[in-house]
Amino acid sequence: MSTPIQKSIIITGGAGFIGSHVVRLFVNKYPDYRIINLDALTYAGNLENLKDIEKSSNYFFERVNLLDAAALQRVFEQHNPDGVIHLAAESHVGRSILSPLDFVYTNVVGTVNLLNAAKSHWAGNFEGKRFYHVSTDEVYGALGETGFFTETTPYSPNSPYSASKACSDHFVRAYG
Repeated sequence: MSTPIQKSIIITGGAGFIGSHVVRLFVNKYPDYRIINLDALTYAGNLENLKDIEKSSNYFFERVNLLDAAALQRVFEQHNPDGVIHLAAESHVGRSILSPLDFVYTNVVGTVNLLNAAKSHWAGNFEGKRFYHVSTDEVYGALGETGFFTETTPYSPNSPYSASKACSDHFVRAYG
């Protein structure tokens, strides 16, 4: 007899390089959790990364762009998630210099849309709910030959990419 599904977790950007490893880990390590891979399948997403788990009973894929607020609401209503692990982002500094607005839309507006969906869906019942936002060390700028960043290092983004991630970090903090 199988264990009933206890929790439901949305993982954004789950078809990307890092996201696919996170999705695979959760699908395999937590067979009693519903793992919803939410990805727009842009240049960085590839479902081939997840061929080995695509038929797992606790794995679900939703092709959704973070800019589509209505689709995000639908996913929250359909899957009733207890948590979100937010990995989806436009990335690569060079791309951000060529097209900074793409980074603002996905990394800032997309994150706010996701926060709004979670806030709306969880309204009045935040107990046991979690929203994990994954950022980048680039929000702190560049290190010299030595040193390291700490939790108290000031933000100092040096590209549209890192600026958009810093902005999304601040929105997540503000919603929290």
